[in-house]
Amino acid sequence: MTEIEELSQFLTLDTRLDVKSLALQQTLGLTGTSDGRQMLINTPCVVKNLCQLLNDGQHSVAKDASLALINLSADEEMVPALVAEGTNVIEDMLKIISNPEHSLADPACMVLSNLTRTTLGCEKVFERMGGSLDKYIDIFCQEKYNKKGARLHYLASVFSNLSQLPAVRSYILNPSRSCLQRLVSFTDYKDSITRRGAILGLIKNCCFETDHHEFLLSDAVDLLPKLLIPLAGPEEFDEEDNDKLPIDLQYLGEDKTREHDPDIRKMLLEALTQLCATKFGREYLRSKNTYVILRELHKWEKNENVLVVLEHLVNILIRFEHEIGHDNIKEIEVPDEITDKFNALEPALSSIL
Repeated sequence: MTEIEELSQFLTLDTRLDVKSLALQQTLGLTGTSDGRQMLINTPCVVKNLCQLLNDGQHSVAKDASLALINLSADEEMVPALVAEGTNVIEDMLKIISNPEHSLADPACMVLSNLTRTTLGCEKVFERMGGSLDKYIDIFCQEKYNKKGARLHYLASVFSNLSQLPAVRSYILNPSRSCLQRLVSFTDYKDSITRRGAILGLIKNCCFETDHHEFLLSDAVDLLPKLLIPLAGPEEFDEEDNDKLPIDLQYLGEDKTREHDPDIRKMLLEALTQLCATKFGREYLRSKNTYVILRELHKWEKNENVLVVLEHLVNILIRFEHEIGHDNIKEIEVPDEITDKFNALEPALSSIL
């Protein structure tokens, strides 16, 4: 029997508390190194026992078990073993998140957030949700769902990661469901940058689906004001400009502040840029006077990476359609030598094209 197998014998619910706590501390220490994680993952009963300890009556034990699972799942090399058939990590995390009385719902969200950073993890989590993604969206949208104080902000990161998958985008963008309509309300959520930023990541991914631009900009979703409000400041416009803006942007008040996080401002602009891939999207953004919000943002913005995206977006909006010459910009064939030049540019530039 290996040392890790010996250690794992004490990671059980019925082990004496002092022995169990000591074994858990050693296990937690091993999760802090690459070699330690590799040894633990090669002993399958360790992960199974850690999952069981999440339900230990002693909160300190359950908490340490959750920290060990967070550390293991944060290592992408561990993900295949953690999501393999026969392991119940995903199912156990989903059960905890679904239980309004469980005090470790936030760590469970973090484990799933880590697992879904890889495509394999995304596929396995979505598969084991069993077509019930909207159930978890319901839970996420109920801010006091968890009675033990868990806020479930990292569930937004799980959704954002899952939206890398075409099947998930198709699920979310299905007009017969109201998934997206419920999530877009968090684009200006003040209490958590994690929740706000991750939901915007999901929205940006959905904006890549050009066939759904009319749905995204329709009254059913009403996405444009949700993207513009965080970018708007306290500026007042003349009556003509003001009347052309979406109604939600016409009366913001002198105390209105812009999104303070530059990465989130960049994501908002990238989502708007994706909506400009289609003629419908470009014309709709122009008709709603998007330009004046971007103009004032440009006067205020100091971050170079954000300015690159902003100026690219403005350049699209101020051009005439006959100059663009294509209904869908994404269908334009770009010569290989031009593609190579763009690929050589910094990520800030490549991400907006």
